[in-house]
Amino acid sequence: MTPIYLGYTFTIEPRDPATEIIIAELGYAGFESFTETTSGVIAYIQKEEAFPSGEVDFAALLSDIQILNSDEFNIIYTAEEIEQVNWNEEWEKNFEPIEVDGKCAVRAPFHEKTDVEFDIVIEPKMSFGTGHHETTHMMIKHLLKLNVASRKTLDMGCGTGVLAILAEMRGAQPIDAIDIDNWCYLNTIENVERNNCKHITTYEGEASLLSDKNYEFIIANINRNILLQDIGVYASCLSEDGILLLSGFYTEDIPLISEKCNEHGLYFVSNYERNNWVACKFEKRG
Repeated sequence: MTPIYLGYTFTIEPRDPATEIIIAELGYAGFESFTETTSGVIAYIQKEEAFPSGEVDFAALLSDIQILNSDEFNIIYTAEEIEQVNWNEEWEKNFEPIEVDGKCAVRAPFHEKTDVEFDIVIEPKMSFGTGHHETTHMMIKHLLKLNVASRKTLDMGCGTGVLAILAEMRGAQPIDAIDIDNWCYLNTIENVERNNCKHITTYEGEASLLSDKNYEFIIANINRNILLQDIGVYASCLSEDGILLLSGFYTEDIPLISEKCNEHGLYFVSNYERNNWVACKFEKRG
């Protein structure tokens, strides 16, 4: 069943640096995706995750967001339940093509083709992973530097499928792309076809699908709590000397994530940092 989302539209003055701060605070509160606008940001969270009882209290969800009480910024918001989002319409309003390290471009179908080695065409629905969010951008940077040719690969929490698509473009195969969200699952299938990928299989589900799997390379761009819950599962299906890329958390979370990885034979190698978000590389060692 397609999840119902709650959408909070924040109007912020002055916009910077408050937008970065509120996104960080909302991320800790469980919000899972954000669209920056000229006047602030729109934040999304699944209704079932926020209010398991089904009774929605929009204000209660923001009770721990400290910046809302700051005298430095004027922040107002509206909130609504969203059963289906015309994400393509929002996309066309707000999206500009991006380029990472002069090698990879992520663009919408209505943009002109770019003169880079890896030209990825993405048309999202209600799914996360366009290259604009810091975590996706940094995971692309990692993928551009790693040798993934012929490596069996997993993109966990695939969103739009952009990372799985880039992995195939860089030679990885076969690739499994998994997301718990039905819209993401369907969107990945569409984007895989749009980019003429032949080695990506898409699944709807969660870490329980990995019980009999084995990979040489795993990408997981989700959020801190889910990663902490599932790192052991990733480790169990990652081959010796395999690489695990993790993102969806903040610089200050690195010790906690690293400690959990160490418990399962995964050791920190390096990371990228962008606006306090990080993307970390771990290696499995015996």
